[in-house]
Amino acid sequence: MRQKVAVMTPGAFTDSTLSRRWFLAAGASALAAPALTACGSGGVGGSGDGKLTAFVYGDDAVKVQQGAVRRFNKSSEVQIKLEEIPGSDYSTKLRTAMGSPSGPDIFFNWGGGSIRPFQEAGKLVDLTDVVQSEPRLKNGFLPAVLKAGELDGRNYGIPMRGMQPVILFYHKQLFDEHGVTPPENWKDLEKAVDTFRDAGITPFALGGSDTWTELMWLEYLVDRIGGAEVFARIQNGEDPGWEDPAVLRAAQTVKDLIDAGAFGKNFSSVSYVQGGAPALFAQGKAAMHLMGSWEYATQLGKHPEFAEDGLGWTVFPSVTGGSGDIRNVVGNPTNYWSLNTNVADKDAAIAFLTRMASETYAQALIDNGDVPATTGAEKLLASSPSPEFSTFQYGLVQDAPDFTLSWDQALGADVATPMLTEINKLFVGQSSPRQFVDGLKGLRR
Repeated sequence: MRQKVAVMTPGAFTDSTLSRRWFLAAGASALAAPALTACGSGGVGGSGDGKLTAFVYGDDAVKVQQGAVRRFNKSSEVQIKLEEIPGSDYSTKLRTAMGSPSGPDIFFNWGGGSIRPFQEAGKLVDLTDVVQSEPRLKNGFLPAVLKAGELDGRNYGIPMRGMQPVILFYHKQLFDEHGVTPPENWKDLEKAVDTFRDAGITPFALGGSDTWTELMWLEYLVDRIGGAEVFARIQNGEDPGWEDPAVLRAAQTVKDLIDAGAFGKNFSSVSYVQGGAPALFAQGKAAMHLMGSWEYATQLGKHPEFAEDGLGWTVFPSVTGGSGDIRNVVGNPTNYWSLNTNVADKDAAIAFLTRMASETYAQALIDNGDVPATTGAEKLLASSPSPEFSTFQYGLVQDAPDFTLSWDQALGADVATPMLTEINKLFVGQSSPRQFVDGLKGLRR
């Protein structure tokens, strides 16, 4: 008997055909765009009256943070005022507020490059010592996710929403009909591409009119070929940067896939945001789809029978001769809370952040369709709207030695925007792999 699964709504859009990841990247880039002027670390935080003000992104998932604030305020003398800011205004309002002496005490963010301007302006509390001295924080989150919130090896964020790893989804019926098994290595993947292409089925759905869908391929290929440290060096502005041999080989592998027909002939005119790529996949016109975990919710909302009976998922395969760990993942580790250096009551703010590691908060995230980044949450996932998928997703991140933040979020907008342009040129054949690397090598944060 088919289990009825509720549609997950853990992110920025209620319409699941609109990619959560697309918005998250746009918001992060907008947040990072202008520089800030450093202010002194003394003085009073945003509320100015001994209370704490917390800025949060105002979407459907905000009810989880509303509940957390209510519970905290019932037991604390210091009260938190939650300011819910509409998504279209969030980045601008936060950037403006953080540039003033009266910015929020606590604020929601995307981590990575999105908060670097605040760090460089002296506006972020370094939470490293707090995390190391407080067991509930140090041991309360999956290591790969906590690490992904770091800048230059220091903690500036505490996980506060669900995880969104990029996953290789596959069409179970097509795989059964053509005797194909989920690829574990690159030879398996190439064989699958040949089999489906020869059968008149597009091997991989790809919404190439949205360049960030193409980015996912390079993120995983660079990781599998050279390891997570390749992009870590790029992010930190260290040599050899984009000229690392793994980047060139990843670009060549992309070209080989395109030449082999892995994405079909018209992928550059197909959109993910408008639902084109998910539809091709669900209708059996494409056999696989590399996409963030929100693909499950997208399919559940638009193609529920396929989501419940025909949707399979697996890890991205290893690449022949590569040194990367097949357990590594890329995508959106989570969203984070960070503290303004002008925080009115640092101890109270940290007490609130510590509650993000609690079982009560994890259960609230699960009830809302999210997969929390807290340790021990697997025992709670039976109550998830989609237990099997949630358990897979959690285990994927739990076992990951490294979780690389999406490149366009990890880098500032001044690097991310031209990077995406170069990626698109590679995919549509306007540049060779060598030209792709040459186009990137001058980009440094």
